[in-house]
Amino acid sequence: MGENNIQIDFVPGTGYKIFQNRQFFSFGVDAIILSNFAQPKGIVFDLGTGNAIIPLRIVNNSEVKKIYGIEIQKDVYELAKKSIEINQLIDKIELINEDINNLPQIFPKAIADTIITNPPYMKLGNALINTSINHAIARHEINLSLEKLIEISNYLLKPNGKFFMIHRPNRMVDVMYMMRYYNIEPKYLRMVKPKPSANPNLFLIEGLKGGNKELRVLYELSVYDEDGNYTKEMIEMYK
Repeated sequence: MGENNIQIDFVPGTGYKIFQNRQFFSFGVDAIILSNFAQPKGIVFDLGTGNAIIPLRIVNNSEVKKIYGIEIQKDVYELAKKSIEINQLIDKIELINEDINNLPQIFPKAIADTIITNPPYMKLGNALINTSINHAIARHEINLSLEKLIEISNYLLKPNGKFFMIHRPNRMVDVMYMMRYYNIEPKYLRMVKPKPSANPNLFLIEGLKGGNKELRVLYELSVYDEDGNYTKEMIEMYK
């Protein structure tokens, strides 16, 4: 696992600790933004949980009953499990080392109230320029296609269950098409920009299973100001 690369950090906005291995895919600003955007309640699934940063960020929400974090990579899962144990959260967060493709064989249909996912952004056809297999799996659709992710989300979600995702603008049409095709109607969209003068490089989307056809576009989020400092909104997210 590369024990020398493991360090303990604090989860922003909480008093929880998190184990991270810099050789793996450490959490970034997208996980912070997504966990802030999501409105989790009931039974929550974090599909592709990585080091469990999102479960650790949302576990104190009073409306959350149970969180399942699904992670295919054994070494990443093991490290995330240590974080859950050190924070004594095993009663609220259950990590499962499994391929998301197999979830319909493990869980009954319509079990989830909320699904949160920060999926691989790049199609498998894109060049795999990452030297680390951990980074490649996190960034490219090697084990799971976007369509399959949304199809399985539809299987897991209860009627009126909510779906929260962060992705890149060049995949927006694919995301919205697949969501509607699998009966998860896009309801809210928020563009994310590196700074006010830049073009968006991420977007947040909320879907409702079986929802009516109406999309609302929220005001844009800028991560940094023009001087390279976090904006006030981002600072609040990290508190």
